[in-house]
Amino acid sequence: MKWTNDRSGNVEDRRGSGGGGGLMVGGGLGTLIIAAIVFFLGGDPSAILSSGGNAGPQTEQRDLTKDELQVKEFVSMVTAETEKTWGKIFQENGMQYDPPKVVMFESVTQSGCGTAQAAMGPFYCPADQTVYMDMSFFQELQQRFGAKVTEFSIAYVMAHEIGHHVQTLLGTTQKVDQLRASGRYSEADMNRVSVATELQADFYAGVWAKQTDNREHILEPGDIESAISAAEAVGDDNIQKRSQGYVNQEGFTHGSSAQRRDWFMKGYNTGDIRQGDTFNALLK
Repeated sequence: MKWTNDRSGNVEDRRGSGGGGGLMVGGGLGTLIIAAIVFFLGGDPSAILSSGGNAGPQTEQRDLTKDELQVKEFVSMVTAETEKTWGKIFQENGMQYDPPKVVMFESVTQSGCGTAQAAMGPFYCPADQTVYMDMSFFQELQQRFGAKVTEFSIAYVMAHEIGHHVQTLLGTTQKVDQLRASGRYSEADMNRVSVATELQADFYAGVWAKQTDNREHILEPGDIESAISAAEAVGDDNIQKRSQGYVNQEGFTHGSSAQRRDWFMKGYNTGDIRQGDTFNALLK
């Protein structure tokens, strides 16, 4: 992955700047694992996290290391490219794009969806329209889930989270919340809706990759393969095999490895936001 400009986006860095409150999770370790998986896969943690609780670990004030500064710079560049690309896409469709805030953190931080802990990975919170990036996730992605981590796989994860922001701007997130709040649908039904929601975010990540490469020529050999590796690593079937030894499709909430790969590639191959109706494709 290469960059052809020196633009940088607005990224707040909370690493080394103090901790926050603790995480209160009912149900013991099992629920904590569920919360972690929700974060790993880019979901909305507000249904898992609760307010209050015991004091969590505190982070001492310190300077960032050279590697951390490089990561911050890279995340800032990706943020700038997502803003430029989605701004253009929205303008072409008669809309205005309002970029999300991006926060990098370590250990623990507060979000509009509750307290976020390290090792729970990047996630998007629709309540404050912010992407939270815990960079230790990428080491976990490689060590536990077998993904090849490169600059572009990091960019893919960010693009997926910003895909959730696009859903919020377009009203998709709100419609899904209304379905969930209505109480008229079974858990299995809402799981299928959740899968459609996550796969659409993967599709939007593919659209971003195509449109950005058309404009900036950022992709190099192996970049798309690394994004596919990351997408497949966090497929529900792969997660279930590694965590429980078998696959239960009724429990899918984010899509299989194949589905995540295919919808990312559809976004990349078409580059057209209008081709991403995962809901009609999956819920017929």
